Amino acid sequence: MIEFSIARKEHLLMILELYKQLIPEEIPIDTKTANEIWKKIENSDIKYFIAIENGIIISSCYLAIILNLTRNGKSIGFIENVITDEKYRNKGIGKKVIEMAIEYGKQNNCYKIILQSSYKRKENHIFYEKCGFDGDSKRAFEIRYNCL
Repeated sequence: MIEFSIARKEHLLMILELYKQLIPEEIPIDTKTANEIWKKIENSDIKYFIAIENGIIISSCYLAIILNLTRNGKSIGFIENVITDEKYRNKGIGKKVIEMAIEYGKQNNCYKIILQSSYKRKENHIFYEKCGFDGDSKRAFEIRYNCL
């Protein structure tokens, strides 16, 4: 049976293991640094949403809630690092994890949820649209630093 929940510290290493599928070319973060970051995450407006089967995390994303002075003070939610284990894709698991993040954002005063995806990942765009996202509503710009 698949369980869905908000991640806790004991899930950190499994999330990092799943991230090896998200960015295979990246050298994984060391455990000490990851634990230091997680400690900060626990005291922030960031939540990781996970799906677990047989004690293993098979899907994850995070939602960062950003305070805002427009829209009557309603916050903005930002979803990032969406990943479902390759063996579990196309089964509705990733969609459920994203829906949890969206619902959490609604319950925590977000007036919108933002999610970015590489232009190259066309199949993911279809998936995100099925989750309710509008790929044509805004255009994102970024400055990227070499972090690999």
